[in-house]
Amino acid sequence: MSGQTHDPIEFELFKNAIFSVADEMALTIHRTTYSSVLKDNMDYSTAFCDAQGRLVAQGLTLPSHLGSIPAALAAVLRRFGDDMHEGDVFALNDPFEGGMHLPDIFLFRPIFVDGERLAIAATICHHTDVGGRVAGSNASDSTEIYQEGLRIAPMRIYDRGRPNETFFTFVERNVRVPVKVFGDLRAQMAACTIAERAFRDLVGQYGAGKVVAYMAELLDYAERLTRAAIRDLPDGEWRFLDHIDDDGVEPGRPIPLQVTLRKTGDRLVVDWTGSSRQVKGAINNTLSFTRSASYCGIRSILPANIPNNEGYFRAIEVVAPPGTIANAVLPAACAARGLTGFRMVDAMFGVLAMMLPDRVGAAGDGGNTGVSIGGYDAERRPFIYVDFTCCAWGGRPWADGLDGNSHMFANMSSQPIEVTEAEHPIQILSYGFIPDTMGPGRYRGGAPFCREYRFLETEGVLQVRSDRRTFRPFGLYGGLPGKPSMNTLTRDGATEVLPSKFCITIRRGDVFRHEVAGGGGWGDPLERDPAAVLRDVRNGLVSPGAARDDYGVVVDTGRWAVDEPATAALRRELARARGGAPPPAVNRGPAPAAAPEAARAAE
Repeated sequence: MSGQTHDPIEFELFKNAIFSVADEMALTIHRTTYSSVLKDNMDYSTAFCDAQGRLVAQGLTLPSHLGSIPAALAAVLRRFGDDMHEGDVFALNDPFEGGMHLPDIFLFRPIFVDGERLAIAATICHHTDVGGRVAGSNASDSTEIYQEGLRIAPMRIYDRGRPNETFFTFVERNVRVPVKVFGDLRAQMAACTIAERAFRDLVGQYGAGKVVAYMAELLDYAERLTRAAIRDLPDGEWRFLDHIDDDGVEPGRPIPLQVTLRKTGDRLVVDWTGSSRQVKGAINNTLSFTRSASYCGIRSILPANIPNNEGYFRAIEVVAPPGTIANAVLPAACAARGLTGFRMVDAMFGVLAMMLPDRVGAAGDGGNTGVSIGGYDAERRPFIYVDFTCCAWGGRPWADGLDGNSHMFANMSSQPIEVTEAEHPIQILSYGFIPDTMGPGRYRGGAPFCREYRFLETEGVLQVRSDRRTFRPFGLYGGLPGKPSMNTLTRDGATEVLPSKFCITIRRGDVFRHEVAGGGGWGDPLERDPAAVLRDVRNGLVSPGAARDDYGVVVDTGRWAVDEPATAALRRELARARGGAPPPAVNRGPAPAAAPEAARAAE
């Protein structure tokens, strides 16, 4: 309908109606799914696309999936073209043909009205298991895609309403928990059915021609809003470099993530040239996931009223050379690619902070941490626990980082302790914030938490994907970095420090403890409101000693009050000890000993 007149009130009503379809799809999955990774973590997304496969509306789910649905649907359309029929459902998960990693299975259902395809419903869910060498199919130490599980090329799994029994039999024989997998697939199909019914209602209300025109106009509308918002940003070029600690296969080898942002007029280019070549471990990104991270970072600085659809993408070009960690090619392993995507969003925050220092916060916890525990009970029945944990935002130019809140890229919740203990042979011994771990600043970083898991079965496999052990969450404009993450295992009374990424055998009574990294701080800690420091001390987030050392605030714990004269004197003393040098724009903490290797890791 671009270039044509239309009723703006009617268009607004249609816009909200089509958005509500995608949201209702998301609620359908939440209500009907089987696995904890979906019903509790909510690691899934829903979307509504037009007949050409263009993303018109995304449900209130994960930004990390935002750029993936168009690529996956394009692969289906390339394979099947117009060979689609009413009642068909298509699936895929192949990272090298539109997917991201094997646990994420896409389902697409074309929607026909009077024999004409007018739209396509889309869902993507992280499944508990899709086979492979490690339960959960998410190990970071796999070295090629063939170890990671079933690769599903674009495939018709329902043909005019009839199930493809070969597909379902093949899946049933190759996954460890088929009841959960099939339950979750049915939840995805139910969401697509809900979308079809709602869309038919819209066609009945507006007519097919107007619905098709309004969907096209919604894409153009998002593009216009995006370009107008970008036009208001300063022109220029900015660059930022961060590092992943390692890939879990080659310990101590830092992996550079370099991003260059170029802005001209109403167009942005996000260029990942200079990032590491693809690595041996399973943290390689597909291009669609790199696009998602790039779109998410840009989205965080644009007005909230811009629709989350493909029109928004048109003003942003994402560059990532093939064969790099940002655009891996066969036979790259990518099961744990989530880590790289999250760290890319942090890198986006870093480069955007150079462009807009008063609008972008410091690094968060580097989330999310993936924990999976799998095995068999005494009767050889399989169990698989999969959880994703992230909880600490970086300090912002106007407020502290959020405490216990999911990374922006994930939008996930933590699994409840009661559910975990009821469904798995695991006991949660501890779950709480860790004091003195947030990056100090005028606005401190978010508080991270720890979890302790006691294993209750005879034997199992524990797989962990974490980071920010060596390269801590950076602070900005005088803020200090957050404290690093930590993994430990206690067995027979002895506690061992484990690396950030590992896959080991555990036994009954073993206790695994994971500490999330703290968010980086923003601004000079000596400028923090003493009342805010006192509040953190009273809440147990900051110790009296850290209040003195990091913020120059003297807390009288007898009266629970700030000693104002002593605080003023201490802050003057700490400021003199610094000298007159201005604080760095980016503070990563002491340089790791292995950091020079990063230069040799880049191409």
